[in-house]
Amino acid sequence: MDMRAAPDAELVDLQPGRDRIVDDAVAGLSATPKRLPSKYFYDARGSMLFEQITRQPEYYLTGTESALLQRRMPDIAAAIGARVHVVEYGSGSGRKTETLLAGLDDAVAYTPIEISRAALLDSVARLEGRFPRIEMLPVCADFTHPVALPSPRRAPRRTLAFFPGSTLGNFVEDEAVQLLRAMRDTIGEDGLALIGIDLDKDPATIEAAYNDAAGVTAAFTLNLLARLNREIGSDFDLDQFRHRAHYSRERGRIETWLVSRRAQRVRVDGHVFDFAAGEAMQVEYSHKYTDAGFAAIAARAGLAPAAAWNDAADWYGLRLLRRMDAG
Repeated sequence: MDMRAAPDAELVDLQPGRDRIVDDAVAGLSATPKRLPSKYFYDARGSMLFEQITRQPEYYLTGTESALLQRRMPDIAAAIGARVHVVEYGSGSGRKTETLLAGLDDAVAYTPIEISRAALLDSVARLEGRFPRIEMLPVCADFTHPVALPSPRRAPRRTLAFFPGSTLGNFVEDEAVQLLRAMRDTIGEDGLALIGIDLDKDPATIEAAYNDAAGVTAAFTLNLLARLNREIGSDFDLDQFRHRAHYSRERGRIETWLVSRRAQRVRVDGHVFDFAAGEAMQVEYSHKYTDAGFAAIAARAGLAPAAAWNDAADWYGLRLLRRMDAG
């Protein structure tokens, strides 16, 4: 185990291997238009770059969500109740998790599920030092696939799924419903889910957040190609692709692409893919929600709002969901 993990944290390592990454890359590059899965953004460098993105002045999401969580934490804790097992999907650095764990009443255990092993171990080491009475049960895995959760030593009263950062918006609607259904199964009959959602607003504000002036988001996007070159032996020329992010009001989402600067050929594990000059490869969606739209997606997954909190400008929201069949 990486020695950055705290000694009491036993890691369950289900990180995707080379074969799965190859399969995902080949399937995406064979599609029309070409695409690559955004879940592979988060290697060690990608996680570091994303942390830099959250500190850019244009990127309102992290600061707004963190302030909202801090301001409304007493209400959130009261709605959730005591002695929960917190299961976080795509935990990243775990910064917002500190606010949640500190504000909850006698949290029993914390299970972060994160695809980046480096980010997972760093966050668990920090959190275990801050919360020695909360059992840390980290799982390195792709949370878009079923994951068997470890069992805490102390029985929790309920399970709380925590999914901040508006990460749900990275999935098209059917995928988001599928993920919420899996979350519904994970939390059980009396469980709850606390979801962060970015709300629909001025397109200029949204677009600026994904096209920061310092170019950190562009570096983050291109790092996906660097990771594939390193881990599966592809030969993307990073200098021959450029970042492009645009907000589609019709589809209610940011669409992020890597655009080929010239006609070129890329090889991936014996497969050959030709790019035309100007051809765009889709690498991420980020949906922005209305209350009605989000409630409809949750309902398709068998979940219903139990409580809702927005920031003062209605830019960002936290939604507490329960199972429709609960109680």
